[in-house]
Amino acid sequence: MATIGSFKKTGSDYTGAIVTLSLQAKNVRIAAEPSNGNDAAPSHRVFVGKVEIGAAWSRTSNDGRPYLSLKLDDPSFTAPIYANLFDDEDGENASLIWSRSRRSGGE
Repeated sequence: MATIGSFKKTGSDYTGAIVTLSLQAKNVRIAAEPSNGNDAAPSHRVFVGKVEIGAAWSRTSNDGRPYLSLKLDDPSFTAPIYANLFDDEDGENASLIWSRSRRSGGE
């Protein structure tokens, strides 16, 4: 697992940055979506400036900890980036954690 982003929490929204070897995005905003009654719809949208680069869904971990599951995509990416945003212990900040998915078949 790797921390690829750090955010400040304001209500149900987040602002911060995402940094990887190929992506360095500042002014990233994860904004809550108004509830539309569709459980499959994203709970948040992810923006860099005014450009939408992804969506997030509210989830709860096995130990009962709430988090956001993000899917980030852009034409410059070779594949979407999947990561999870967890609130830090201070309740004011959050960390975006990425881990490579495991493939079956002995890889």
